Amino acid sequence: MATTDISGDRPPRSRLRPRAVNGNEIRLRSRTLHGHRHAYRMAGKGDAVVLIHGIGDSSSTWAGIIPGLAGRYRVIAPDLLGHGASDKPRGDYSPGAYANGLRDLLSALGVERVTLVGHSLGGAVAAQFAYQFPERTERLVLVGSGGIGRQVTPLLRAATLPGAGLALAALQLPTVRWQLGLSVKAFQLLRTGLGLDAPEMLRAVDALTDATSRSAFVRTLRAVVDWRGQIGTLLDRSYLTQGMPTMLLWGGRDMVVPAIHAGLGHVSMPGSRLEIFEDAGHFPFRAAPERFLSVLHDFISGTEPARFSAEEWRHLLRGRRGPGGLPRPLRAPAPDPAPQPSPELRVGGASGGA
Repeated sequence: MATTDISGDRPPRSRLRPRAVNGNEIRLRSRTLHGHRHAYRMAGKGDAVVLIHGIGDSSSTWAGIIPGLAGRYRVIAPDLLGHGASDKPRGDYSPGAYANGLRDLLSALGVERVTLVGHSLGGAVAAQFAYQFPERTERLVLVGSGGIGRQVTPLLRAATLPGAGLALAALQLPTVRWQLGLSVKAFQLLRTGLGLDAPEMLRAVDALTDATSRSAFVRTLRAVVDWRGQIGTLLDRSYLTQGMPTMLLWGGRDMVVPAIHAGLGHVSMPGSRLEIFEDAGHFPFRAAPERFLSVLHDFISGTEPARFSAEEWRHLLRGRRGPGGLPRPLRAPAPDPAPQPSPELRVGGASGGA
């Protein structure tokens, strides 16, 4: 399947434009997989680092850090299906389906092993990819990640309710859009946490310009959130990160996925590293791109890539010490009960003797 340059297909999603790397612009390309177009950006050479955006966003959100990474690594930033310049079919938008799609895109590009950096929904997708394909995952970086705790901003919970599509369409009306802009400015003047994230959330709303985009957004959101909060949690499988270099990176003033989730994940993921950007919101890589790059470079260069064999993974799932010396999970399963003789044998033994 040929790679297509689709840089002219969509208007820019962000004021941050993908900059040049070694004189070449980081173009938006695409691959057709299973009949659907998957858009992505790619730059640099070396070990692969995959950047996975959050819900309602696209690969353009990483524009400020792609050049800094591409000097050392091969950077791949996809537009998840239903987002950006990728197709938006009526289909499965769950983290598991996204992990499968990412595996297929990487296979088509000839990339076998990767360091995953996932933001928000992209963090849940990255963790799911590491769970489904541990043999292809070298490191895991979760940035303001979904899928750890249940709590999430009421705005996202409300967007899962009936009529959400109509409400999102109303947000595109000039008068409503003007009122939203005023609200954002008020939040910023009051220096609230929501004021940090509101412009980025408004950027996602601005991208939902047609019914197809809005439908894909709602389908994706309902796969991971309902009116009570996040549906799934990674905590029941977090012990599987033993032997997997893992970092949790959060904004201390994140109002979308609160930073308490970072602490929960850090405690439950053995050997993980925790980084809090105290003055950042839900988008620390956009609020402080140079610091984000420094921390990410330090993490990648300071850790050895995971290399799980099928046997090691089997031992982890069984809760035993693997051949590579992997420790036990926090809670080992109870041993199998010793076999007992059947009632017939016990009766026979009692009457006839040994």
